[in-house]
Amino acid sequence: QVQLVESGGGFVQPGGSLRLSCTASRIAFSISGMGWYRQTPGEQRVLVASITTGGRENYADSAKGRFTISLENARNTATVYLEMNSLKAEDTAIYHCNLLSITGRNYWGQGTQVTVSS
Repeated sequence: QVQLVESGGGFVQPGGSLRLSCTASRIAFSISGMGWYRQTPGEQRVLVASITTGGRENYADSAKGRFTISLENARNTATVYLEMNSLKAEDTAIYHCNLLSITGRNYWGQGTQVTVSS
């Protein structure tokens, strides 16, 4: 069973930076890519950024120019990073890691809290 473990969330002041990491292990199939989504109370989970195994990146408009996603893909494991700079209060959310298989199946991490506040 695939496991996704996130780390790197925390508390930061506006204008600060955080780096999120998510390692997927026990991967026994081919993956299409990985990504980060975020969710606030009462709202739907929304895409922040995603990256394919071929290196194609996709960002939400709110993340463009401030966030950078990267992927390390190895045998049976994959790690996705999200470098977040110039953080704003509205970036406060629970950030969930996502892995997408080539068959279209989604796998999710438990989430890591990011709080941006002065």
